[in-house]
Amino acid sequence: MSGRRAPAEAPAVLDDIDRALINALQGDFPLSRQPFAEVGLRLGLPQETVLARVQRLLDARVLTRFGPMFQIERIGGAFCLAAMSVSEAAFEHVAAQVNGFPEVAHNYRREHALNMWFVLATERPDGIAECARRIEAATGLPVFLFPKEREYFVEMKLEA
Repeated sequence: MSGRRAPAEAPAVLDDIDRALINALQGDFPLSRQPFAEVGLRLGLPQETVLARVQRLLDARVLTRFGPMFQIERIGGAFCLAAMSVSEAAFEHVAAQVNGFPEVAHNYRREHALNMWFVLATERPDGIAECARRIEAATGLPVFLFPKEREYFVEMKLEA
């Protein structure tokens, strides 16, 4: 379960158009002045429908994020996997605190002693430790950092 998900959400109902749209948004996204119009052309939908459906999928948390993936190190920044051990009683409160930091890319609950995992993305490599210290100060809990030792590229596309 994601730390960002609100409790007691009803599962979203996807129709065939939602599924086709989700599939079309994974890879080969058009780089043009009107990319959503191009996606719409592929699916036989007007741009306005594509935009409205993407927004609805984001609002319903079917999609938790829609945007480009960057190799931030190539432009001087840094990514780092981080984890915390958070009591069940405090989990949602701490998740909201952690998610309030703009450096937090995404946050997930795991069945482990370290049950909250998130990715930090900063403009400079030294920003990772500084952000971890601010999260620790805000939550009162230690943040464990797991810097990348080696990079692998695995393209994953999920059929909706």
